[in-house]
Amino acid sequence: MSVDLKEFRVSNDAMNDPEELQRRIDDEGYLFFKRLVDPDRLWELRREMMSMIQQVGWLVAGTDPMDGIADINMRYTEGDNEYSAGYAEVYKIENFHRSGHWPEYLEIIEKMVGAPIMPHPQKIARIWFPKYTEHTTPKHQDFVHFQGSFDNITCWAPIGDCPIELGGLAVIPESHKVNRVLDHHFSLGAGGLIVDETEHEDINPVWYSTDYEAGDALFFPALTIHQALPNYTEDKLRLSLDNRYMIVGDKVAEHLLTPHEPSQLTWDDIYPGWQSDDLKYYWKDYDNPVVERDLSYGDKARVEVLELAREGNEHAIYALKRGAKNSPETVEPEVWAILDELGVKV
Repeated sequence: MSVDLKEFRVSNDAMNDPEELQRRIDDEGYLFFKRLVDPDRLWELRREMMSMIQQVGWLVAGTDPMDGIADINMRYTEGDNEYSAGYAEVYKIENFHRSGHWPEYLEIIEKMVGAPIMPHPQKIARIWFPKYTEHTTPKHQDFVHFQGSFDNITCWAPIGDCPIELGGLAVIPESHKVNRVLDHHFSLGAGGLIVDETEHEDINPVWYSTDYEAGDALFFPALTIHQALPNYTEDKLRLSLDNRYMIVGDKVAEHLLTPHEPSQLTWDDIYPGWQSDDLKYYWKDYDNPVVERDLSYGDKARVEVLELAREGNEHAIYALKRGAKNSPETVEPEVWAILDELGVKV
């Protein structure tokens, strides 16, 4: 990342002061805690998840999975069929889903929003390879992806230590005060949408992050602008939790009640190997209004990617080629025409 990063404000001093937590997140648009969760719980989860990641072939065989030594020849990312195949195995892990329900997260979020909350069932693991920086999650607001309510809270937590060079999360404090969804455009990286914070005079484009340690947690509402930092390490895989929470009774977008799309799984695919039933379909016990997903953000990006590809934009061409390779039966004739015109082989 080319800009200087400032250090997060640590809010452990206010953990037992709900009014102060509410004041800080309303004012600054994020809350960061050191070792909110016992690090040993994250290390145990890391062992389980990294062991599976090694089984699917993404770590160097024979290395300790806790070290996360990536096989550079197996670099995949969200949007690749190969990524979905491996991610599906990780996504079935019961303890991964349970981590989104850890009381340390639930209790602090209820304090910061001042209301009962429900974790979204769509838990997310982020698995990012080194030396793949063009696919780093771009600058964006979460609302374009997860929708429902501006009051939704994201919790990002590293599964293990995550120094700056491994690619943790960065935010722009107070950027949520725009109180609106900003224009997003096509980009590579998770979600495929990017916002240019410098285009908006009411945003001070100063980025904050930290050298995360196991047990740390970052929280922010759906309008706070954030991004992943590039994984500049030589051979380390970055593994993190990326979960969202809603105030009980708020609207929830229908797609947030399904498994994370890159897994290509259904709940019936996920649950058979679980040891306990208490979290299966737990959201059905809540009376939250379900709303349709707003597809306009993605539709706009799809128009842009076609225009950019015609102009020779390498990222746009890559995106079209990947889509054609992954699901040729669903690709529009216009995409095939552009690829043929550019002489791109799929």
